[in-house]
Amino acid sequence: MKISLPLFLLFSVFINAQDYYPKDYFGNPLDVTLVLSGSFAELRSNHFHSGLDIKTQQREGLKVYASASGYVSRIKISHYGYGKALYITHPNGYTTVYAHLQKFSPEIEAYIKKAQYEKESFEIELFPNTEDLILEKGEQIAYSGNTGGSGGPHLHFEIRDNDERPINPLLFGMDVKDTTIPVIKDIYAYPIGENSHINKSNEKQKLRLIPLPNGDYTVENIEAYGKIGFAIESTDRQDLAYNNNGVYKIETFFNGNKKIEIDFKRFSFDETRHLNQYIDYEHYKSKKKRLQKLFIDKNNPLSLYQLPDSDGYITVEDSTSSVYKIAVKDFKNNTSWLTINIEGKKEQDIKKKNTFVSPYYIYADKTNELLHNNISVEFYPDTFYEDFYIDFSVSNDTLTLHKDIIPVKKHFKITYDISNFNAPDADKLYIARLVGYKKYPWYSSTTKEKNLIYTITDDLGTYALVSDTIKPIIKPINFSDGQWLSKYRYLKIKIEDEESGISNYRATVNGKWILMEYDYKTKTLTHDFNDATITETKNNLKLIVTDNVGNNSTFETTFYRK
Repeated sequence: MKISLPLFLLFSVFINAQDYYPKDYFGNPLDVTLVLSGSFAELRSNHFHSGLDIKTQQREGLKVYASASGYVSRIKISHYGYGKALYITHPNGYTTVYAHLQKFSPEIEAYIKKAQYEKESFEIELFPNTEDLILEKGEQIAYSGNTGGSGGPHLHFEIRDNDERPINPLLFGMDVKDTTIPVIKDIYAYPIGENSHINKSNEKQKLRLIPLPNGDYTVENIEAYGKIGFAIESTDRQDLAYNNNGVYKIETFFNGNKKIEIDFKRFSFDETRHLNQYIDYEHYKSKKKRLQKLFIDKNNPLSLYQLPDSDGYITVEDSTSSVYKIAVKDFKNNTSWLTINIEGKKEQDIKKKNTFVSPYYIYADKTNELLHNNISVEFYPDTFYEDFYIDFSVSNDTLTLHKDIIPVKKHFKITYDISNFNAPDADKLYIARLVGYKKYPWYSSTTKEKNLIYTITDDLGTYALVSDTIKPIIKPINFSDGQWLSKYRYLKIKIEDEESGISNYRATVNGKWILMEYDYKTKTLTHDFNDATITETKNNLKLIVTDNVGNNSTFETTFYRK
């Protein structure tokens, strides 16, 4: 690594040409063939995937290289999310991101650990100066891993522009073998408004998908009238991977005229949560399948939509014959077509859609407050995309706040008045979201102010006031009290809290703070003796672990090293 070049003082390059992406500038960050476990803009929970998930042959420790010359502009280490992540800014204005890393190259690792020991924190975010950590293209920067919210070993790789917008890395010439056409798994039709109908019904209709020998699709002919929208479930698969990925582009046509194009080449982080309005959110929550709406629903500002005609909806007139087509494409332009023949027929007697009504009505563009005894819920303007009747009720300290079937744009506040609890009991309270079939209490970040306790959340559902009086559990994994550890590289301890969850921990040896990395997936704390901070023969280890309501446990032991 070179750290003395003044090259980056000259960074003033702008990305001017629209949709121009340099094809030979960025290289493969790994030595292995590019095979993806996740594609760009793939549909995830509450967001679009912002990069490529590159397979690492189901193992950790592969060498990770700088995709292009540049300087390390950001380092972030966290228990969740990206885990260990490195950001490199390049002379052409782009930034590459490498996440879920196992560890960094020695020079970068030393830079990080120095800061961790100074701040006495494993979780850290650093913004090095332009001259601190300068890299050449192909220089090793890290080893691949499984840290943070990763579901298995892989490298998450991104390319961002100078506005911090993620862009599909395949646009820069990175190549993934793909000769396989996308798959359309489901197709639904939506009557819009009370007078529209499909097959004599005002309700959403699942259409019977008919695969054709050439890989395309059709459906049984439908009869419809009025304003109609469609949604599909679609995936793609690359040649060398068995897993499903997201598609690159969807286009629709009505009687030969383009209605909408949805292009997954770039988005911004401040719009990514609008994915919940792009998909049929209720369908996803009830059936765990993401239907991609081929129309622009209310108040959805996603930039993925290109030149929509009538927001992607079609209007079917009485006594007409029409054809609606959907083209689903991957990055290599492999295309699947779905054709829907529509007979326009206005019916007088149709099945009406069931509509939920309650005493509580939410206006999306206003502040809404719901009150019942000791509980209040405050929704700020634009918390939701549209107005609706909400299911609101309270039983003891359990709050029913609709089913989680309506997409939420931003956070709202739930407050409990706990003045009827005595002080020792009140100190152990937290607000939990009850999840799953068994309504398991899941800690929702809770703040206490005098006689009030509140949480800021972005999920509807069932909430309750829960007490946690149980201390965290601490267990040594690879050593016992009084043991000699001279030949050991690592010190490992398991910590867990089944109630409100771990909030923080602090470990010292002979009164001096030591770095312990926390892996929440395995509930393991690990200290690397190669940090060379433990120099005594007899060592007294003290570990304090605190949960989210303040219960804490202390573990003390003695070990020896030469």
